[in-house]
Amino acid sequence: MKTIIDFLNGIIWSNWLVGLCLLTGIYFSIATRFLQVRLIKDMLRLLLKGKESEKGLSSFQAFALAASGRVGTGNIAGVATAIAMGGPGAVFWMWAIAFLGAGSAFVEATLAQLYKVEVDGQYRGGPAYYIERGMKVKWYAMLFAISTVLATGFFLPGVQSNSIGSAVENAFGLSSAVSGLLVIVALALIIFGGVKRIGHAAQVIVPFMAVGYIIIASIIIIANLQSIPAVFALIFQSAFKLDATFGGIVGSAIVWGVKRGIYSNEAGQGTGPIAAATAVVDHPAKQGLVQAFSVYVDTWFVCTATALMILITGAYNVVDPSGGFIVENAPGLEIGPAFTQAAVDSLLPGFGSGFVAVALLFFAFSTLMAYYYYTESNLAYIIKSDTLRRKAIFIMRFVFLGAIFFSSLRSASLAWAMGDVGVGLMAWINLIAIIILSKPALACLKDYESQSKAGKNPVFNPKTFGIENATVWEER
Repeated sequence: MKTIIDFLNGIIWSNWLVGLCLLTGIYFSIATRFLQVRLIKDMLRLLLKGKESEKGLSSFQAFALAASGRVGTGNIAGVATAIAMGGPGAVFWMWAIAFLGAGSAFVEATLAQLYKVEVDGQYRGGPAYYIERGMKVKWYAMLFAISTVLATGFFLPGVQSNSIGSAVENAFGLSSAVSGLLVIVALALIIFGGVKRIGHAAQVIVPFMAVGYIIIASIIIIANLQSIPAVFALIFQSAFKLDATFGGIVGSAIVWGVKRGIYSNEAGQGTGPIAAATAVVDHPAKQGLVQAFSVYVDTWFVCTATALMILITGAYNVVDPSGGFIVENAPGLEIGPAFTQAAVDSLLPGFGSGFVAVALLFFAFSTLMAYYYYTESNLAYIIKSDTLRRKAIFIMRFVFLGAIFFSSLRSASLAWAMGDVGVGLMAWINLIAIIILSKPALACLKDYESQSKAGKNPVFNPKTFGIENATVWEER
């Protein structure tokens, strides 16, 4: 099984995909005139605007749902893996893909809003919907929907549940089977309540877990403040072949930084827009800007906090591609949450393992909520019959919970490898789609900025731009 998954990863995660991710981000950054810098005030202002309705979520709830998918295992275990496989320079490339990815995140979220539909009295959308309605290529839309059901329903949840099991067992000695059972019971109480209950849970869990984690990270960083300049120098030097120790693995730094960056912030991957489509807003660009900001929250805040804790305390090892280690600061320490646990323990002995295990539990749990919704939304796209769709979604909930439990018992390497296959499949399909559909997304941005400059509250009318199949907006 592992051999097959590694073979697929070798094809999917070739340098072509890494290059496509970077070039797409550069293209949209230039095309939007670097909205990630220009419009950051608008992002913050729009974050708390809007209210939920019977058909959808508020802007903040949709932001929290997307952020719950972004802020997960990738922020703790993923950052540790990037450093272990690509050295400190991988952190720079995580920052880079987040900055560039904010442009891609805006475009995909705006398209999701533009081409969203109403299904069973709720707003649904995402790549499958905007590929069919915008590109008018149904087989390609179906390909994304099937890939997403496989990725978020079977491949990616394994990374989250496996990391929870590993961290909890390391901290509290609780077996993976017991922690896996507790997770699926708690998750069942939420996902059987539908998207509204998921949105309400996300808007509470996401801010709580992120703030708590940042506070502990800040304590570690402040206690080692004198080391900050040297750590930043190490990150930049390692990213550009200026450091003697890590100069030989710059290629790995780029690949692992981009791979783990996309895994964490999901920019361009195609999952974020599924959450973005649920928001009740009066202009597609508004939710596009809100979702662009969620990329910053994930990578620039949470991932950076993890990276600085690990690098400041030296609680990491870096693998030599030819065998052994380039740096082995922590002999015997397993790659993953253990790096972060050791970092916190270095200042707060006996506290790190438990704290990181609890943080990871919240991070991964919220991501599992988002994964469930992404799976449900794409299943709803695939099955058009109302009766069959409701039955399929009901059955899928049990299958999803079962996959989480059994994934918690798998090896970590297999879980991550399967997760990478899922992310890569969606990214390939979605990145090509949003490049083709860039024109209507950029038209939305131009319209939003034009109305804002005129002192108006931007409201969207698709007929102004001759955009077809924007059914919800035409009805409004």
